[in-house]
Amino acid sequence: MDRIFIFALALAVCLATTASLRGGGHPAAANAGVPSEFVTDGAFRDGLYIGRMAAAEGKPQHPLVGRWSSEKDRASFLAGYLAGYGSLPRRQRQGEL
Repeated sequence: MDRIFIFALALAVCLATTASLRGGGHPAAANAGVPSEFVTDGAFRDGLYIGRMAAAEGKPQHPLVGRWSSEKDRASFLAGYLAGYGSLPRRQRQGEL
């Protein structure tokens, strides 16, 4: 009887852990407004991140497309950078809150 209880308890803990990990992914808001073909594009996502960071720090637009070697990746990076830089309202870009 004790072995069955311990087994059931271990199984319940494993299931609870699995359920919490599956639901705890990245927030959907991080990809809000991103076209579906770019969600898994590394160059686009890199540009999106760097563009958002540059805008949040109030830096001027200066996309570093040389980070990527192929022309397709450079275009994706640039598109992501411009989308990320333009995603913050102007007052947040200048540090006004």
